[in-house]
Amino acid sequence: VQLQASGGGSVMTGDSLRLSCAAFGRTGSTGTMGWFRQAPGKERAFVAGIVWPGDITYYADFVKGRFTISRDNAKNTVYLQMNSLKPEDTAVYYCATYSSGNYYTANSFRSWGPGTLVTVSS
Repeated sequence: VQLQASGGGSVMTGDSLRLSCAAFGRTGSTGTMGWFRQAPGKERAFVAGIVWPGDITYYADFVKGRFTISRDNAKNTVYLQMNSLKPEDTAVYYCATYSSGNYYTANSFRSWGPGTLVTVSS
């Protein structure tokens, strides 16, 4: 499967963005999916995940209450709704499919697509 993240942009503090992660080259569910982000000079960090089956969602503490992950199986797309954005949310955001292991670590995910840049200004 190939993943393509989109929807990033430059916004102001308090604004909202919705990121999309479209999956290509595969029929049926993409399984458990995750969003990660990487800020300049920092390691890639887990943001949100959606578990298949059942679409149970889980989040990093620093986005709880502000970000929402969801999926549209008919469109093979996973979304990340980001509200109340802060300058510290500035990063390149990536989506990936879960492979095995810890649900919160990048090493447990694969099929990384090119990210989408989110810049939040104060």
